[in-house]
Amino acid sequence: MKPIRNSAKAVLIRDGHILLTKNKDDKGYFYLFPGGGQEPKEELKDAVVRECLEEIGRRVQVGELLHVREYIGQNHQFAEWDADVHQVEFYFSCELIGVETGGFSGSNPDSAQVGAEWVEIAKLDEIRLYPDTISKLLQAGKNGPCYLGDTN
Repeated sequence: MKPIRNSAKAVLIRDGHILLTKNKDDKGYFYLFPGGGQEPKEELKDAVVRECLEEIGRRVQVGELLHVREYIGQNHQFAEWDADVHQVEFYFSCELIGVETGGFSGSNPDSAQVGAEWVEIAKLDEIRLYPDTISKLLQAGKNGPCYLGDTN
């Protein structure tokens, strides 16, 4: 099994919408929270800032920790290709810095990423969003802090 990996994610909410990265696989589009792996000697909040620049091309101000989620690949639907993955994800409330002009274009997007878009929170159940557990919390108006355990 690979070493446990920390990942820092941004929860960017504005006017009833959430900013997510849009990705594509063989089943169509799916959405993720902007963010990614923490690097050695990097604080989690700095990882969120760096990852947002890479994935959405925007600086963010990092706020409170909202959720902690574990993902143990062997326990979920993607076990066929990531059974050896164990990741701990930290979801932070964030705000975009500066005036928003144009779209979102990061300097180093993930390989499956095709863009980023604002998605209406009320319609999160109409898209594939990972982890689905957090979409349900957002729709219920429950926003941390809480430990979610091993969930997808």
